Parts: sequence; C-alpha cells; structure tokens
Amino acid sequence: MKYCRIDLSKTNYATIPYGHWTSIVERDDRISQLNEIYKKYCIYKKFESVMPLFENAIMDKYTDVFTYFPNDKLSAFSMVKKHDRTNAESLQFAWDYSDPSLRLGIESLKHECAYYKSIGFKYLYLGETADYKSELNGYEILGPISV
Repeated sequence: MKYCRIDLSKTNYATIPYGHWTSIVERDDRISQLNEIYKKYCIYKKFESVMPLFENAIMDKYTDVFTYFPNDKLSAFSMVKKHDRTNAESLQFAWDYSDPSLRLGIESLKHECAYYKSIGFKYLYLGETADYKSELNGYEILGPISV
C-alpha cells in the first residue's frame, strides 16, 4: 500500500464558485444531508464495507467541511483534517453523482488545494494512491520512513 500527497507549492488552481467552506453551525444543520449524500455515494460505488459518518468527526474543530452546490443543490462534500499549520489530510469525499460530467472528485480536490495554499499550507495528504489523484499538479508518492 502506498500513500500520496499534493505539494501545494506546485499547484496553481483556483477555487470553484459553487464550493464553500462551512462553519460548525452550518455543519450541524446539514448532518442529515451529508449522511444522505454519503449513502448515495457508497451505494453508487458498490462499497461492500464502509465506515459510518460520525457526527463528532463532522463537528470537530480541526476538520474543515467543504460543501459543493453545483446548480444550487448540495451535491457533494469533503472533510479535511488540519494536523498543524502546514499539513492537512483529506479524510472523506462523497457526492451524489447527479451529474458525473462535473468530475466533482477532481474538481473538489483542486478547490481544496487552492484554499489550503491560499492560507499557507504546504501539503494536502490524500491517503492511498489512485490513478485519478495522480492527475493533480504537485502529486507525490510518499516513501518509507527513514531510519
């Protein structure tokens, strides 16, 4: 298993107009909607086993939640954990696949790269490697721990 990240200094993405960072209060109002999107996403992907979305993870003060409203409808969200002032980790993304041509998985990552770069972060960690992630500028595969 290999893990990857984005070196934000090697990116030049812009935020998308229908992507929004949400406050804790907004998240609380949207928990049921986020769960519904997550359910649709897992069914569409035919995942055999999934972790539930935990309310306290959504509400965690170190986790940013981005919501995406293409065509003025909440269709996707991302949860990104801030580990410190320069490193963030994408924890969860889900969308309802109402319009696959939007490529919300990639477009949301570009949006989040632009956001974190704009506030001084150096890296956005993306978990396990995947072909679609390698499409992003600044993509790096992490090596082993040095001894």
